[in-house]
Amino acid sequence: QFRRLARRYAAEGRLVPTEADQFSASDNAIGPCIRTVNRQLIVPITSRAGHASWALMLHPQGLPCHIFVSHSWAEGIYEFIDKVLHSWPHG
Repeated sequence: QFRRLARRYAAEGRLVPTEADQFSASDNAIGPCIRTVNRQLIVPITSRAGHASWALMLHPQGLPCHIFVSHSWAEGIYEFIDKVLHSWPHG
């Protein structure tokens, strides 16, 4: 779901390249870096929702956490999501 949202924002020009992140809106493999997605998509939306984190905005009561994933702020969002989903444990 989040990958589709980021892709739509990029296609609509709501995620725009910066001097530090010259992504192409037509790229569907790497995508804009996570820093750009955070600044241009996540922060504006969560700010309007009371400044909660994205996770707490979606699940105000919280959820149990069994896996923690670390990322680089410079990593492309599509590549990150695809790798996490590919590596997700089954069962």
